[in-house]
Amino acid sequence: MGKHNEFGKEGEEIAVDFLCKKGYHVRHRNYRYLKAEIDIIAEKDGILAIIEVRARSNDQIIKIADTITKRKIALLVMAANHYGTEHDLDMEIRFDIIAILKNKSVFTIDHVKNAFYHF
Repeated sequence: MGKHNEFGKEGEEIAVDFLCKKGYHVRHRNYRYLKAEIDIIAEKDGILAIIEVRARSNDQIIKIADTITKRKIALLVMAANHYGTEHDLDMEIRFDIIAILKNKSVFTIDHVKNAFYHF
């Protein structure tokens, strides 16, 4: 596994720990439907959060919203709809991004709720 893939998996672990500490219940990780993958599906206060994790190991300044394409959003929405139908869920769905920046050995976590409204 390449270093970027290893850091990506580490980033997802950090995101799960962060969410659990914030009171979220993680329902599913790496949920796949057709060509789509949702990194984390979590629930809190009756809201289902569909979470895309972005981990970076440099201090390059790129708006996190610029790293998610319209195609990626469409795939996430499709997979989220399938998940809700598959599990017979009737609840609000929100799309979030958790951005993790590693600068040397320090991690910074940014949780953007309703991230797709920020485009």
